[in-house]
Amino acid sequence: MTEHLIGVISDTHGLLRPNVADRLCGVERIIHAGDVGNPDILDELEAIAPVVAVRGNVDRGAWANTLPMTAVVDVGGHLLYVLHDLSTLDLDPAAARFAAVISGHSHQPMIETRSGVLFLNPGSAGPRRFALPVTLAKLHIDAHGLRAELIHLDI
Repeated sequence: MTEHLIGVISDTHGLLRPNVADRLCGVERIIHAGDVGNPDILDELEAIAPVVAVRGNVDRGAWANTLPMTAVVDVGGHLLYVLHDLSTLDLDPAAARFAAVISGHSHQPMIETRSGVLFLNPGSAGPRRFALPVTLAKLHIDAHGLRAELIHLDI
């Protein structure tokens, strides 16, 4: 199986930091887990790799209405379920045969496995909130499964 490298970003809130392009260089796809804040962010990310984005609670207006609330992304036969706020998860991801659940909203990065499903929150890549780190994530998918890594954007 070929290795797949996916960029995962969330909670940009209208700010795409200059070092994001460098940190996402080489990814085959980018998943934005909501709170985009401005449609220009999606255009800038599209210049790096194809983007799948879901709507977050701050995404408003005609452009945001085109974003789905959830998305399913198939990467090499591994299904990834994407939503903004993990507290709205209304299905059993293991029973649905999802390999990962990707969310944002909390601005708190998280990588954890529950019942064989990877739960990934890349944290916030936008304006700093409180003392939380400014991060995104990379998701490596290969014959051995899924592995996520956090990438700190602090300058």
